Amino acid sequence: MKHTLRFRAYLPDDVASEAWRHIDILRQIRNHAVRDYYSDSNNRPSEYDQHNKLTGWTDRWPTFSEPSQHAAQQAISQIHKDLDNLQDRQDEGYKVGELNWQGAGEFRSVSYNQSSRFNVDHNTGDDRFVRFRLEKIGWFKIRTDRSVPAAADIDRVILKKEKTGEWYVSLVTTVDNTPDKPSLSEIGPEDCVGVDLGIISYIHTSENLSVERLDLSDEYDRYAREQRKLDRKEHGSANWENQRQKVAKAKRAIKRKVLDYQHKLTTWLVEEYDVVAVEDLDVKSMLETSQNAKNKQDVAWSRFIRLLEYKSELHGTHVELVEPGGTTKECAWCGVETAKPIWVREHSCPACGHTDDRDLNAAKNVRNRGLKQLGRGLSESTPVQTALPTFTPHREVVDAKRVVEAGSPGA
Repeated sequence: MKHTLRFRAYLPDDVASEAWRHIDILRQIRNHAVRDYYSDSNNRPSEYDQHNKLTGWTDRWPTFSEPSQHAAQQAISQIHKDLDNLQDRQDEGYKVGELNWQGAGEFRSVSYNQSSRFNVDHNTGDDRFVRFRLEKIGWFKIRTDRSVPAAADIDRVILKKEKTGEWYVSLVTTVDNTPDKPSLSEIGPEDCVGVDLGIISYIHTSENLSVERLDLSDEYDRYAREQRKLDRKEHGSANWENQRQKVAKAKRAIKRKVLDYQHKLTTWLVEEYDVVAVEDLDVKSMLETSQNAKNKQDVAWSRFIRLLEYKSELHGTHVELVEPGGTTKECAWCGVETAKPIWVREHSCPACGHTDDRDLNAAKNVRNRGLKQLGRGLSESTPVQTALPTFTPHREVVDAKRVVEAGSPGA
């Protein structure tokens, strides 16, 4: 499977200037390729066709020949990947448009997927950094907060300038020695967990562990202050650009805190359990409703689920996405549905008398559905059904700050 390593890059001023100039030329090549693609609706050029046209474009516009032609081909290839993604979305029933023209500053990266186009120098005399070279851009340093693979082991390199002005390089590698997922017959009830995604708590597990949401109020206050200052600057001025970077850094602080939180939660789940069942939420439709849209966007459930699936391959864990409909109404003990408004936080079944915390009951239903999808359906005789008592009075609540600082809910 593919594994991406991201590093902070430190480019000398001349290299940074050249890299940004090449990226802007690649933006122009990309825009020209988009225009060429849509110019004749009856004869759309393929990726191969446009790669062949690149030579003619460089003859006509010599500026197009200044960046690495391999990087230019990668920019064209990305267009066709984006077109495939649009087609997939259309096949799923979504309304899609055409690829947009990108203005100055919107195209911010350059990529290479041939090892002959880049090089890695580990012999810098400083364990904190290695030197990296990109074709036609030059040498720069990257900070080694983890091991940097040799050039021959790197499938793809992406150099990107963030809106904060900082440079990052992403190295895509292939991981061959990922652990095998354990056989379902060898998995015990204590190794299975259901995860209910909520608004009051970020997650609630079928083992009655509740992890609170992050408090981002200070970060959002700072972001709002910096945005108000930006609005008072003259657009395009030097002061406006400096303030724009401050706004980008304030926004990045929010994104980093949420991402760090999600990484630690998902890593804990896949390391702690062999089977993780989680709700397959339709986040897009949920955000379109007026209630709690901001809160639902902050929790970034879609990315949380993607991280779970990605890390399940790295750690050899079964992750099952289950239908979320009815998990709150359905009794985890007898299956009878009982409607309840959102402010009612306790599940009380009128049929069997089973009583649970509302989110704990939903998490148990998520776990049961996940096991059923894996062919481990529940019955009265299965040990999974009795793994948790009918009523679990003890509820462990974990503050989100503990997750961010310590690294896992149980720390």
